Amino acid sequence: MHKKMARAAVEWGFFQIVNHGIPEELLTRLKQEQIKVFQQPFDKKSEDNFLNLSVQSYRWGNPLATCLRNLSWSEVLHISLNDISKMDEYNKLRSTIEEYAEKANVLAQRLAEHLAESLGIKASYFRENCSLTSSSLRLNRYPPCPYSSMMFGIIPHTDTDFLTIVSQDQALSNGVYKSITHRVIANQECERYSAAYFYCPTYETVIESCSNPNLYRKFSFKEYREQIQKDVKATGDKVGLARFLL
Repeated sequence: MHKKMARAAVEWGFFQIVNHGIPEELLTRLKQEQIKVFQQPFDKKSEDNFLNLSVQSYRWGNPLATCLRNLSWSEVLHISLNDISKMDEYNKLRSTIEEYAEKANVLAQRLAEHLAESLGIKASYFRENCSLTSSSLRLNRYPPCPYSSMMFGIIPHTDTDFLTIVSQDQALSNGVYKSITHRVIANQECERYSAAYFYCPTYETVIESCSNPNLYRKFSFKEYREQIQKDVKATGDKVGLARFLL
């Protein structure tokens, strides 16, 4: 990995990582397990205790949508890695997710070290404040969409958490690294799958800009997440870091 990768993130928001250390066999196995999960009946997936996970871990589309353009044509299983131990009767799915999460977490730590160095803070900062149990995995399925010209697979959005392997959003960088708005286009013919690993600080982590003059006030990651949830309920969208400007 080279420092140019971190600099590319500033300009583009996305960058591609090769030789990432996650075996192709593991990625294939994860997708196979992902397909099995989404092939289950909707009535079962929509149960409050599906896979023994937290309520609303599974969802179809965007429950806050008011028109087709705001509806995501996809289904999502969002798994907090702190909940993995609850999946006792789903051993193969659980073990595959655990194995993938460990590999993805190592990759996230390596990327975060480069980002930290480019910001002039100690390389271990994110490793000390982000943990496997505070992170999460989101499995996505994008079915063929008969209204592909009218809607998205996932509506334009920015990610809430620190690092999604391919994008980052944190006030610590004082605006240097930004989570750019991205989307998934609906497809009329193909069914697609994806998995996103969200590398997150613990709720107790205090976010403080790394340089002066500060653009943002200090705030905890818990405060940030709670504000995001309030904004989504009130407006249907994330306001994000603008809520924390000085």
